[in-house]
Amino acid sequence: MNDKNRLYAGAAIALVAAAALGFGAARLSQPALPQPESETQAPAAPNDNVAISQQAITSSQIGLAPATAGELDAAVAASATVEATPDAEAVLTARAPGTVTRIFKRIGDPIRAGETLALVESRDASSIAADQAAAAARVNLASRQLARERNLLSQGVTPRADYEAAEANLAVAQADAQRASAAAGAARIARDGRSVNVVSPVTGRVTAAPANLGQFVAAETELFRVADPSRLQITASLPPTDAGRVRAGDRVELTTGDGRTIEGRVRSETGVVDAETRAATVIVTPNAGASTLVPGQLVQARIFASGGAVKDGVMVPQDAVQTVGDRTVVFIRTREGFKAQTVQIGARSGGLVSIATGLRAGTVIATTNAFLLKAEMEKESAE
Repeated sequence: MNDKNRLYAGAAIALVAAAALGFGAARLSQPALPQPESETQAPAAPNDNVAISQQAITSSQIGLAPATAGELDAAVAASATVEATPDAEAVLTARAPGTVTRIFKRIGDPIRAGETLALVESRDASSIAADQAAAAARVNLASRQLARERNLLSQGVTPRADYEAAEANLAVAQADAQRASAAAGAARIARDGRSVNVVSPVTGRVTAAPANLGQFVAAETELFRVADPSRLQITASLPPTDAGRVRAGDRVELTTGDGRTIEGRVRSETGVVDAETRAATVIVTPNAGASTLVPGQLVQARIFASGGAVKDGVMVPQDAVQTVGDRTVVFIRTREGFKAQTVQIGARSGGLVSIATGLRAGTVIATTNAFLLKAEMEKESAE
């Protein structure tokens, strides 16, 4: 290698060394990069405090009251219908096809059990009456034949077999007569032999009369409805959760549309939920004052369910209980404002809620417009 080549190689080595030295100095002069933050951070604890001044409480009309200790009757409110008892209402039909020839009663008329409301002229009635008359005639003839055979047997003229045959004929005739008489009674054949009577089986008043004079009706066509207004029952429909607390004998307050209140008692509850309405039926028997009720009338029932009564507990107004997320809370008064206190509720009745755990009697809480505090707390949490 000549001197010229050595000069070029030395220059190249010097340039490379200088570049490496400059790169290292630049790295040392750069500021340190920030460390990456952890991807998972612990969520902030929820703030249950709501700061609010007394002036803001007054302007927002937030009510304050202490939680009280007492007894909750667990009354259940329900809509109910006045009905006649099953043995106090009757649907009167035509026992045979025919034409309505006489009508004796109209809607609202009083009626006694066994009284006739109308007559229906029918061919079937004539046939039944004829069968009854023929059966009676056969009984009369068989009776005479038996009497004659008995006389001849006593004289030794006729054999005993003829007497026994006459006895059998009389028994057959009597059986036919009983059958014909039962058919006539079931059809309620009138004395004229060609009509059937429409008879009421109960005492009461005529509540419906769709029958018209001269109308041809088929068998079992409804002609009248009769009900005894003094024998009534109240049918109330309750949600399954409330019906499970009702017991026979529980006191009931019935309120009519004009504000009258009638006392009653639970007679029975079915214990079965209707597949269509998803409700259980409770039967209430009204006490004194039921004479002012009429079948078909709608009333409001307040059932004091003994199965859900709370004898000793903490009671708060229903407006004081709020739901925040998955918690049920009440807002306790503090120096700075309010604090959301988690509670466990029990029964509800008449605008009151029983608190099972989480609150002591005498603690001052927000009652009316407590939802404003809930909204403020959710707003602060969102921010």
